[in-house]
Amino acid sequence: MGNNNTKWYLLAFLGCVWGSSFILMQLGLKGVNSVQMGSLRILFAGLFLIIVGFKELYKIPLHKWKYIALTSLCGTFFPVYLFALALSKIDGSVSSILNSLTPLNTLIVGLLFFGTSVQRRQVFGVVIGFIGCLLLVLFGEGSNTTENYYYALLILLASLFYGINVNLIKKYLSDIKPLAISTGNFVIIFIPALFVLYFSDFFGIVAQEKVITSLGYIAVLGVVGTGLSNILFFRLIQLSSPVFAASVTYIIPVVAILLGYLFMNESLNFIQACGAFIVLFGVYLSSRKNN
Repeated sequence: MGNNNTKWYLLAFLGCVWGSSFILMQLGLKGVNSVQMGSLRILFAGLFLIIVGFKELYKIPLHKWKYIALTSLCGTFFPVYLFALALSKIDGSVSSILNSLTPLNTLIVGLLFFGTSVQRRQVFGVVIGFIGCLLLVLFGEGSNTTENYYYALLILLASLFYGINVNLIKKYLSDIKPLAISTGNFVIIFIPALFVLYFSDFFGIVAQEKVITSLGYIAVLGVVGTGLSNILFFRLIQLSSPVFAASVTYIIPVVAILLGYLFMNESLNFIQACGAFIVLFGVYLSSRKNN
């Protein structure tokens, strides 16, 4: 019973934190570009985790480091840059709804590559979620829907990486402490992120006032929205099923849309709102089996 309650608390907390992350990313992008923000997010999270979790690294068996490396790339490195680039062109509220396809991708990846069993209802959920996704992308507001279409695909790709990540952790790293997994992830990608930042011309603009302001938002995003949240998310995966853990994306759009409406003057048109409902309904059907 205790573990059952804990997984719901973790789900709710992560939904609120990650829902807030979209507005933090948008605010961060006011002073830096998408590549710089992605790198800074990794570096802030990495510094936090190395400080609090460095002693846990020796507890990771040598043969597990290949899975730590894979999860660092699929769960953090690639998605961080994909989200940053996408949010430079599309609203956080739309991005958060597209991100809710993560449970569907988790299910598909688990079925194709990890031997996860699937029910007809879940397949139906995948199809419904895809239809809702198309409505969101194709009927987005703005003068250049073709451009939005391509940038929205970056969110879909990121959600696929998340699906791979969740399955990898559940199958290969369930016996490793969440803090050790998170710290190991960021030890691996810290130097590559620093390398990318160096060649992004960030150090030539760092003294600008708008850049300094953006650094504050990105620091919160990195430490809380990435570092701390990764630890809690890995714990959630270990306590539950991959699809249940990925269902944190039920909550994320609600928080992101509310904050986008209140602080970023964002809104969804009627067809997009219908698409959002269809996506969430598809996600619900796809994850009903494992809870």
